[in-house]
Amino acid sequence: METGVVPLAAVDGAFDLQATVESGQTYLWDRADDGMYDQPIAHGGDHWYETVVRPFTPPRDPDAAPLVPEPAVVRVRQVGDADDPDARLEWESNVDAERLLTHLLRLDDDLDAILDDTPDVSLLADAYDRFRGMRLVRDPPFACLVSFICSAQMRVSRIHGMQMRLAESFGDPVAFDGETYHAFPTPEQLAARTESELRDLSLGYRAPYVQRTAELVADGEAHPAAATDREYEAAREYLTRFVGVGDKVADCVLLFSLGFLEAVPLDTWIQTAIGDYFPDCEQGNYTDTSRAIREQFGGAVAGYAQTYVFYYLRTRSE
Repeated sequence: METGVVPLAAVDGAFDLQATVESGQTYLWDRADDGMYDQPIAHGGDHWYETVVRPFTPPRDPDAAPLVPEPAVVRVRQVGDADDPDARLEWESNVDAERLLTHLLRLDDDLDAILDDTPDVSLLADAYDRFRGMRLVRDPPFACLVSFICSAQMRVSRIHGMQMRLAESFGDPVAFDGETYHAFPTPEQLAARTESELRDLSLGYRAPYVQRTAELVADGEAHPAAATDREYEAAREYLTRFVGVGDKVADCVLLFSLGFLEAVPLDTWIQTAIGDYFPDCEQGNYTDTSRAIREQFGGAVAGYAQTYVFYYLRTRSE
């Protein structure tokens, strides 16, 4: 077993692991105590989290070496809160996982500088204060794409459950520390499943979308990572070629996997924010409203503001 420590004093800006992985931007992590997404407000905890990652190259750096040399089980927890000078991440894995964790959890972001580039408005200030240290994630592209295809009209706990069942049912087993984990299925593994098999995992009407999208990737017709070769709006348009992907799902993949920090998914909570706080941003269609709220939220880093507002409004009544 490989183990390591990441001192959070060495990270630019605060960090909160629980808020980062339980805020509704990723469904590919699990909690060792089976409590993932059980709490309406998740922030500041010291739980162990775990994920299984296949070798993949950072989409923004295709010439780089894969982030891991083999399927990797990673377990990580945070000791100490965002204000503790001795706070750290402790990790365990079958590989040296520090580079992978830096990528997945965006530990290389300068969070203070990013948030300083967003506008000084009370809604954002309240959200930043409540969930101090929350960062965006960088999930593997194909798994992120599938998870957000499954997200339509679903609670976060159910979306997460779907991804866990897909891995357990169709993904390769990976042995680690006396336990068996499962990697998220490859495009080929999902493309080989029938719609009925996917419906049996409670995917419902999303089953054919997942199966057909997996076929497109497995056959080499398209790949979500190819969107990084395009400017932002062209990248969003590219992703809509996948079955079950509209503008909002495309924006989620761009933001939570492919590094387009300007992406602002227009979900229910952001529409609420527009109606209550920024009514002039409503333009009657997705493209123009997206441009307006993106400008309101800070342009190049608007996705960070979006994610804080999303989580803040979703949990405000709790």
